[in-house]
Amino acid sequence: MIKPLRKAVLPVAGLGTRFLPATKAMPKEMLPVVDKPLIQYAIDEARAAGIDQFCLITGRGKDSLIDYFDVAFELETTLRERNKIEALEALAPTSIEAGALSAVRQQEPLGLGHAIWCARSFIGDDPFAILLPDDIVKSDVPCLKQLVDAYNQTGGNVVAVTEVPREHTNRYGILKTGQDDGKLVEVAGLVEKPKPEDAPSNLSIIGRYILTADVMPHLAKLERGAGGEVQLTDAMAKVIGHVPFHGLRYEGRRFDCGNKIGFLEAQIAFSIDRPDLGSAVREFLKTYTGEI
Repeated sequence: MIKPLRKAVLPVAGLGTRFLPATKAMPKEMLPVVDKPLIQYAIDEARAAGIDQFCLITGRGKDSLIDYFDVAFELETTLRERNKIEALEALAPTSIEAGALSAVRQQEPLGLGHAIWCARSFIGDDPFAILLPDDIVKSDVPCLKQLVDAYNQTGGNVVAVTEVPREHTNRYGILKTGQDDGKLVEVAGLVEKPKPEDAPSNLSIIGRYILTADVMPHLAKLERGAGGEVQLTDAMAKVIGHVPFHGLRYEGRRFDCGNKIGFLEAQIAFSIDRPDLGSAVREFLKTYTGEI
C-alpha cells in the first residue's frame, strides 16, 4: 500500500551569497518574484499537491521566514479598518494552519543531505517531499503535483529531472538510467556532480523530490561526499534496488532563482502573463530591446 504524501521539507538555511548585499539582512528565500517571495511559491506548490504539513530547515538570521507565515494582527486590523479588501486577500496565502508549520535549525552548512537529516523527527517513517525554493517551475500543473501523480502510480522515490548540456553535468546530480518511456525513467544509479566525460547521462535532478523514509538511515551516517558535504544524492543512490526509484520529465519551465540571470528571467516570465501587468511589461521592454 502506498502511503499518502502529507509532508514537505523546505531547506532554507543557505547564506544567499550570490545575492549580496541584498541578502545581508534578509533571507534569499524572501526575495520576491513580482510580488511574492520565493518561499511562498514553494509553499503554494506544495499545497496544490495536497501537502498540509511543512518543515523549514533554517539557519541563524532566518527567523523572518517563520514570521512571514505568522498572523500579522496589526497589519490585518489596519487593512480591515481601512476597507483594503484586495490587500487582505493578497495576505491570505501567507496563512498556515496552527501547528502545520515547524522549523528546525541546521547549525552548520554541511550540505543538503545534512539539512534533510535535521528534519528526521518531522519525517519519521513517512514519505516526504523536498522543495528547494531557489527553483520555480512555471507550468499548467504544478511540478510537485506531477510528481505526486507519478508517486501514486509507482510508489518509492520520484524526482523531477530535466536534460542539461553535457558540459554542465558537474553542477548537478545526474541519473544513470534504466527503462525509459520518454516521460518516466527508471533510476538505475545516481552520481553527484560528475565530470562531463564520466556522466552516465545528461538527465539532472532539479529541486523537487518525493522520497521515502528509507533514505534516512543512510543520511544518519553523515558520510561526506562531493565538496566535503553530506550529499542527499549519495544517500538516495543507496536505496536504489530496495525501493522503486523513478525520474519524471516534468512539464513546465524551470527558473533557477539561485542565480541572478534566472531570477531576472523569472521576474519577466511571471509578470508578462499577469492580466494586471502583462501589457505594461511588454511595452516597457520595447524601450530596452526594441522588440517584443
